[in-house]
Amino acid sequence: MAAIRWPRVACAGLLMAAVTAACDTEAQFAPSLPPAAGFRVDGGVLKLWTGTPCAGVTGLTLIFDSGTRESTEQVWTAPRPGVPVERMDLLRTAGGSVPVTGGPFQVQKALPADYDWTKAGSLAFAVDGPEAYGARVDVARVLRESAQHPSGSYLFGERGWMDSSDVQRENRKSFLTVCTPDPK
Repeated sequence: MAAIRWPRVACAGLLMAAVTAACDTEAQFAPSLPPAAGFRVDGGVLKLWTGTPCAGVTGLTLIFDSGTRESTEQVWTAPRPGVPVERMDLLRTAGGSVPVTGGPFQVQKALPADYDWTKAGSLAFAVDGPEAYGARVDVARVLRESAQHPSGSYLFGERGWMDSSDVQRENRKSFLTVCTPDPK
């Protein structure tokens, strides 16, 4: 009887090891480094800096409070073949969700008229067109800390406040800008 148990235990152990190895906690297409984009508020305007240029952008999406009942989004589109984006004024802090106008982008889906994005907890950002990654940032932190940092510094999510020399030094080492190809 003991001879029968050991093969069963060994088989169960092998099965468990195979199942554990097959379960990868990383998303299949997750980048090898965390992606980030920079945000700050200057003169009552939410500003974006992708960190490095994004070529052929046909759309930008901001999702506030993603995954919650309060989740809402604003979507911009540009004609094909797309446009380059590196820095862009996004939304005003006063007057609700009035988007900053100008440039090749058109608002395809606006935030609700009564929505105050400055009360949101988080902001998720996505780029359409080129191969790109999404990014996330804490809205309260952007609003609270922007005035404490020079105008050339942007909050790159968990990476913190970075200027162009910081981004150049750390991109592909500790994080990826949203349009930087994964070096893996």
